[in-house]
Amino acid sequence: MNKLFSKFWLFAVLTVFAITACEDDNGTTPEEELDAERWVTVAGAVMGDNPGDGNGGTLIYAVNYEDAIDPTKTINLYDEGEPVKSNRTARLQVSEDGNTMFNIAYAGENGGEFSRFAVEGGANYVEEDVTVSIAQYAGTSPRWAKLYDGDKTGIAVNVANIAANNAENEEDFKYYRGTATVLALDLQNVLISNYKQYEIALSEAEEAEGHAIFRLDAPVLNQAGDKLLIGTWMRKYDPATGDRESEWERLGTKTVVVDYPSLENPTVITSTVAFGDCSGYRSNVNFLAEDGSIYQATQRDPNGSHILKITSANEYDNSYVFSLDAALGVEDVYVQTWRYVKNGIGYIAYRHGDSDQSYVARVDLNNRTAEKVMDIPNDADLSLHQYQGFLVYGDYLLMAIAPIGKDGNIYVFNSQTGEVEKGATLANKPGNHYIGTF
Repeated sequence: MNKLFSKFWLFAVLTVFAITACEDDNGTTPEEELDAERWVTVAGAVMGDNPGDGNGGTLIYAVNYEDAIDPTKTINLYDEGEPVKSNRTARLQVSEDGNTMFNIAYAGENGGEFSRFAVEGGANYVEEDVTVSIAQYAGTSPRWAKLYDGDKTGIAVNVANIAANNAENEEDFKYYRGTATVLALDLQNVLISNYKQYEIALSEAEEAEGHAIFRLDAPVLNQAGDKLLIGTWMRKYDPATGDRESEWERLGTKTVVVDYPSLENPTVITSTVAFGDCSGYRSNVNFLAEDGSIYQATQRDPNGSHILKITSANEYDNSYVFSLDAALGVEDVYVQTWRYVKNGIGYIAYRHGDSDQSYVARVDLNNRTAEKVMDIPNDADLSLHQYQGFLVYGDYLLMAIAPIGKDGNIYVFNSQTGEVEKGATLANKPGNHYIGTF
């Protein structure tokens, strides 16, 4: 038993004696999160045509928490794991207690199908006899995330059929827009509880230049529970030809805000601090912190990735400037994914410059500082561009870190002290990579 697990076990024992005194309004205690028997699902992406592309599908395997953080254990995901229903890398979500997996199949014949699985250890994921397809509303490759509302709701988003207003007539050009879908899934009853479709307008001047919202992703609920904030990925089209432009002067980072739970009244807020997108890639990049603000990481920013702050009033705080280039002392930082933990501390996976190698840094949102974690592999084949699963327990965060085609480990980060410990070994196979712990 390593020293990290000893700490967790002590907390769990103390819980037995203190549970009646420590209950919160939901009848749970922080210490209960430290159950050594909680299932931890490890996910990996299988190579398709090229190493690291993840196009061969997704495998999952569950171990208990004690084994996940034990460096003497080995997880043979690629020999023993269970395939997930998805044509490409699945977008997975897990219940707060680790006992249920949620999945929306990405592309393929089952694309857009939502399903739920009971986690029973090892490769035993038992699909429940309930499914629902959201394909007719949000397409066969929707982006989605589970809200932090007690496993009640998932939000899927999509933008489709981007076209000019004058595509079929002689009207003067005014804009390129697609039809946006915002859809709420009832995760407990496995049904579509609400959805709305609309065009989301930018300013008249921005649209006249051909700017448009190309993708929505990374939805998060504000502290008041009355607004949903959704990240955007922007594109620009040539108004004269309709061709997509590859280089252009980017607009400030934009977030869509809609009323919740009605999903109505979409508006767009704009940062003047950063000029990248805030849609993430395979995981969320928008997180609600204890101060009521939402912190958001950007990508494809010409000045390097930033972490931006959206206040409880659902507006950008443009006085909050957190450049990761400046904080890390390198150029052209690109945040591949990140996860907030607590007390202003989070961890980012990033690359920088022309290199595809990934690194991890501990970020302090309050002091706007970042420090590269040195206790993980410094390997040119470490690529976290498809990473999506972080497991947060109190002060701790778990990540599955393995270079493409090489063995790795589960790493345990103490967000408050900065300490890092190595957990179970992750056995690998050529071309494959690990994409999360859940």
